[in-house]
Amino acid sequence: MKKVNSIIFFILLAAFGFKAQELNCQVTINSSQVVGTDMKQITDQMQKVIYDFMNNKQWTKDVFAQHEKIDCSIFITLESRSSDIYLGTIQVQSRRPTFKSSHYSTVFNWDDKDFQFQFQQFTQLDFNLQNFQSNLTSILAYYAYVIIATDYDTFSPLGGTVYWQNAQLIVLNAQNVAEPGWRSNEKTTKNRYWLVENTLTPVFQGIRDCNYAYHRNGLDIMHEKVEEGRANIIKALDLLKPVYQSRPASFNMQLFFNSKVDELINMFKGAPPEEKSAIVETLTNLDPANTTKYNKITGG
Repeated sequence: MKKVNSIIFFILLAAFGFKAQELNCQVTINSSQVVGTDMKQITDQMQKVIYDFMNNKQWTKDVFAQHEKIDCSIFITLESRSSDIYLGTIQVQSRRPTFKSSHYSTVFNWDDKDFQFQFQQFTQLDFNLQNFQSNLTSILAYYAYVIIATDYDTFSPLGGTVYWQNAQLIVLNAQNVAEPGWRSNEKTTKNRYWLVENTLTPVFQGIRDCNYAYHRNGLDIMHEKVEEGRANIIKALDLLKPVYQSRPASFNMQLFFNSKVDELINMFKGAPPEEKSAIVETLTNLDPANTTKYNKITGG
């Protein structure tokens, strides 16, 4: 009977054109630095089409209930404009809920400085995974897949692989474009190319393994087992040590701690003294740039 009901359910979904939108993405655009009497109208339309693109496109084959959608945000700062070419930055953040808790954990947080695109009023944003069509849709789709991939990695071991591969395909399709952020030989290794290239390289697998263990074995049990959850988070962070030894101060490690530094400080402030000392030693070794922040755990 359940099977029959399921079949009827999916027939109804198909009949009404149901699509599984995965993202609950808030979009904000700041154009205060760009002069022009038409900028408010352009900004409003740009914000709407980007919002529709992120939230109404089906990015996976999975069916998401409303409460299962991935909370994320895009904050775009427009810095200059030449005709219909815009330069600026795009900050992308995503978070996931923790089991039986009101706490949300940030899983991705990056401010991409290589944001250059063409935008014309009254045009739709089209995207095809197999072909490069525009820099704007490629960047947006790239981050949609990164958000989904990162989220899936926190719920099952290496669960986001197919979506990391989709992001990598977008990178490959953009190798011949003039806009920055897509290639390995640019002036910085902190770009879209290296984010996905590193993620899918075996030496960086420890970050993905940590993401799963940190959330599923740590945060998700802390509603009833606080001490065990913290202990499992320490074990999860140990998975980062081989990554750091092979690639110290890598872009991907920076991204992980961009998302977790404040959460870790708040989590371990209430730990026993020995546990505090141990976690501070681990964190300052793995993320020395934030040593001053981590010392707050022990009151330093």
